[in-house]
Amino acid sequence: MGSSGMLNNSTMICATLMAQSVEQMVKDMHQAKVEGAQLVEISLDYLKNFQPQQDLQIILKNKSLPVIIVYRPKWVGGQYEGGEPSRLEALNLATEMGADYIDLELEVAYDFIRERKMKNDSATKFIVSCHINGTTPSDEELNNLAANMQATGADIIKMVVSVSDITETARIFHLLSHCTGPIIAYSKGERGLISQLLSPKFGGFLAYASIDGHSIPGMPSLYSVNHTYKLGNINSETKVFGLVSKPVGHSKGPLLHNPTFRHKDINGVYVPMFVDNLEEFFSIYSSHDFAGFSVGFPYKEAVVEFCDEVHPLAESIGAVNTIARRPCDGKLIGYNTDCEAAITAIEDALKEKRCTSNVASLGTPISGKLFVLVGAGGAGRALAFGAKSREARIVIFDIDFERARSLACAVSGEARPFEELVNFQPQKGAILANATPLGMPPNTDLRIPVAEATLEDYELVFDAVYTPRKTRLLKDAEAAGAIIVGGVEMFLRQAIGQFSLFTGQKKAPKELMREIIMEKF
Repeated sequence: MGSSGMLNNSTMICATLMAQSVEQMVKDMHQAKVEGAQLVEISLDYLKNFQPQQDLQIILKNKSLPVIIVYRPKWVGGQYEGGEPSRLEALNLATEMGADYIDLELEVAYDFIRERKMKNDSATKFIVSCHINGTTPSDEELNNLAANMQATGADIIKMVVSVSDITETARIFHLLSHCTGPIIAYSKGERGLISQLLSPKFGGFLAYASIDGHSIPGMPSLYSVNHTYKLGNINSETKVFGLVSKPVGHSKGPLLHNPTFRHKDINGVYVPMFVDNLEEFFSIYSSHDFAGFSVGFPYKEAVVEFCDEVHPLAESIGAVNTIARRPCDGKLIGYNTDCEAAITAIEDALKEKRCTSNVASLGTPISGKLFVLVGAGGAGRALAFGAKSREARIVIFDIDFERARSLACAVSGEARPFEELVNFQPQKGAILANATPLGMPPNTDLRIPVAEATLEDYELVFDAVYTPRKTRLLKDAEAAGAIIVGGVEMFLRQAIGQFSLFTGQKKAPKELMREIIMEKF
């Protein structure tokens, strides 16, 4: 798939600074440099009691990185509420004092730049920006807008779009790759995060990031762009992989897949993708550049119909958690790596316990056991079919009883109404598996409603939730004396399978991936 070290891009990493005092702005600038920023954007409109002559002198005299000066008025989403003459006078002053870049709104750019260039007394470069709210314009409309912005005499143009769907971000990528001059373009919000992360692939002048302790929705941190994603390694040949989910902020996939790609010298990047509509997503992101996808909650069942082909195991389960784009024809092939990942994690934990207890075991320790499954969605289906393959006796609870009954029928199990779970009395030595999102952030204090008194009857309790690493369910089960298996183990094993499907390499670096999991999760 190509080397990860080739053709490093020229996209710079810019830290956005919005401190309320000049002193803090200077401190934040130094922090941004330490964290790996190559330049900073200073938002003057956030400063309290801003004194242009005095404050700009302090900022520019103490700058440790190249500086973009922004003084954004309220009418384009900024904080400044004063008159235009005063605002433009401050920007003129920043130019005269030697600011590296001045960011100007399209509406005022032509006259400002013409006057400054007539004076020919500054090396400052001018960024002309346009902030678009509502529906993202078409490719043609964006191209026309870019031409109008360049006609102002801009050195660099900048477009910021508010998107309601990740598919609109594809127009940003089209604009970046087709613009004839330097351009900054991105989509705001969680659905637009990939526009920052993939900016180097499509030729963006810079990508924005936040300093530690000052997170901004939809913007990656400096740490993540420099360590997790390593934007400096991304280029036009980089293959894109990602998690298709809703929500997606909890995903640890980038922490695992990206260093694994780099270790194996694969020119790929793994990013979170907040998807609202599967059909539109796969229709828009249909190029070979988007080479593979993990599939998370709530799409593991629904995504099956958007695969061109489905592996027999995934087809029998009725759920897909991995999609690889076949290089020869671009077809999407769906797989399920959850099934074996989850069931072998449970199996191995039981085997280990029996080894330490000197109990001889032939075959699978799951065979004949009562397997109590809570949740009949995509992850639940994988667990159910895994348990069936090990000849367990399966009881399924789900808030949607018909869904539980359908799955029970498919695995020769029994369905029970979710309301009965709290009073359900398992046989001694049973297995309990949670395949619901209960316990995920921000609701980490929640767990499935299993009576605490019955937890001691389960030999093993499994939770598919992997953030936090030890959920409330697992803590309670451990206190009751059960063997516990967390979602992290399932996550690792399914990711090992995904790596091979994504890359075509049969041998995934299992030891490395486990080391990363132990360190980062």
